[in-house]
Amino acid sequence: MARPFKRVIPFLVAALAAAAPAHAEHVVSAPAPAIDAAPTRKLETAVFAGGCYWGVEGVFSHVKGVKLAVSGFAGGPRGMRVDYDTVSGGDTGYAEAVRVTYDPKIVSYGTLLRIFFSVIADPTLLNRQGPDRGTQYRSALFPLNGEQDRAARAYLAQLGKSGLWNDPIVTKVERFTGFQDADSYHQDFMRKNPRHPYILRWDAPKLAAFKTMFPASYRDQPSA
Repeated sequence: MARPFKRVIPFLVAALAAAAPAHAEHVVSAPAPAIDAAPTRKLETAVFAGGCYWGVEGVFSHVKGVKLAVSGFAGGPRGMRVDYDTVSGGDTGYAEAVRVTYDPKIVSYGTLLRIFFSVIADPTLLNRQGPDRGTQYRSALFPLNGEQDRAARAYLAQLGKSGLWNDPIVTKVERFTGFQDADSYHQDFMRKNPRHPYILRWDAPKLAAFKTMFPASYRDQPSA
């Protein structure tokens, strides 16, 4: 994604956005999970890394049952303090990620996985998504309990056998070592900046695809 104060040339990015196809990335209809995570509490939390967190958070915030979607960082050494600038160097081990708090009576972990791999992240891309490159943009799942771990591993195996992609699945299940919130500039970025060229080119199509493919799970008003 563009750095807050080090933008690529605005008119060039705007031109790319205007020329963007209906879907900026390949959209698939991922299968319903054969194995889902049983709820362990009234409100559950899940952590996903899938490239720039603006779009990941933007889509998940429109899922019915999601109470909160927060952009941040996960996957690096426990106790290491990071921020956008340090993670952008690509050598911290951290990835841009989103922490999703959801009501399992309304939406399951398996459904979140299905939405994630249908319209948010391409699981065959190694250390990149969309225009962004580096380990900080890898796709990864960070289970927070045994039920999520079981469901995540089973779903990746299921996707690998689905025939939806020609290339192998490279998304990994990673050990959760903690989550650090990104600063306020990056929170609710899609909602606050709907005309931003990056959002128009890469993230708005993901939200549009979600609305079209999962109308029963979509809500117009985003969560906090």
